Amino acid sequence: MLSAFIQSIRGLRRNLTRTALTTLGIIIGIATIILVVAAGEGFRGFINTLVESFGTNAVFVQTRVPPTTRARDAGSTNPAPADALIAVTTLKNRDIETLKTLPNIEDAYGAVIGQQVVSYGQRSKNAFVFGADEARFRIDNGELASGRPYTAAEDAGAEQVAILGADIALDLFGDQGPVGNIIRVGNHNFLIIGVYERRGSFGFSNDDQQIFVPLRTAQKKLLGIDYLFFAIAQTRDPDLSAATAEDMRIALRINHGITDPNKDDFLVQTQEQGLETFDTILAGATFLLIAVASISLLVGGVGIMNIMYVVVTERTPEIGLKKAIGASSQDILREFLVEAVILTLTGGVIGIICGAGLAFVVAKIASQLGLAWEFSVPISGIVLGLGVAGGIGLIFGVFPARSAARLDPIEALRYE
Repeated sequence: MLSAFIQSIRGLRRNLTRTALTTLGIIIGIATIILVVAAGEGFRGFINTLVESFGTNAVFVQTRVPPTTRARDAGSTNPAPADALIAVTTLKNRDIETLKTLPNIEDAYGAVIGQQVVSYGQRSKNAFVFGADEARFRIDNGELASGRPYTAAEDAGAEQVAILGADIALDLFGDQGPVGNIIRVGNHNFLIIGVYERRGSFGFSNDDQQIFVPLRTAQKKLLGIDYLFFAIAQTRDPDLSAATAEDMRIALRINHGITDPNKDDFLVQTQEQGLETFDTILAGATFLLIAVASISLLVGGVGIMNIMYVVVTERTPEIGLKKAIGASSQDILREFLVEAVILTLTGGVIGIICGAGLAFVVAKIASQLGLAWEFSVPISGIVLGLGVAGGIGLIFGVFPARSAARLDPIEALRYE
């Protein structure tokens, strides 16, 4: 085997340019696999950080288009998805009050999000406005750099008070202290009562670039709506979260007049259920992307096979000479098969390095954007990459190797 390895290395070194071009398809395919696996790990860590930021006892409520509505819309002539066309307006403020009465619910808040032009003096910018009732300050662990949170009375009275994210405060006021100043949000004046500490990304948005106002202020004066986009509840006993989530579903069905669970216009999920759903989606997306990358690997494998046939043809006299001086067909088979595997493994190693490099760049960019995204290349991804590369060498190298092994030494020596 050592002799076959040495002979294979010598064979590959004869034409380095051809060797490099031959492995290109393998390099691209393996690099893509490593990038997909590493990015998936980074994204999973990001989602875990996001979910854990709510604590281990959070239960999430979001609106959704009832399945029966989706099915009915799917039969229409409109090509757009039903979820994009139908605004679900059934999650109301009273639902939050109902949830707070459940035995294992410690607290809960509803929220809405909208975009408004925010200005102070000559400075203005578009910003997301996050409206939530004051319970958010008890559930969310965000710290204020200055000022105070708004109160339940200010929320109930739809008072025009606001708390700024760190970036918004810097953009509008620079080094000047924002608290106590008046800013313009849409068509209304708001008194700034606080500024958040820098928090970075919180989910798929950046809290530092948002403005936080009382829920009813956002609903009545900025968005002109009377419903919620989502809600978050905090349980007393995290071990009972699954049972509490079911209690929440029952309570919401009663409030919404729903008797058939298949017609729910909301989705209630514990942290564990949310992560399971995410893992399922991520696994499906990863499989799809790896399947696409496999096309490059297949093309690379065919390229390996073609080149190995060319190599066999070029080295036919050499094969005949080796057989004439005692090399067996198995020796020839082994030599060319090892050469094919070395070729693909070399491409695999280079692909792993390239894929890891790209994954590092992605992690860096994500970190610069404020996302809690860590660079990680799991061992399973490396093993998968090397295993796939080696397997391609065996599968696509065996046919040229068998062709070389079957050559008649006399005919091979006569070949020109």
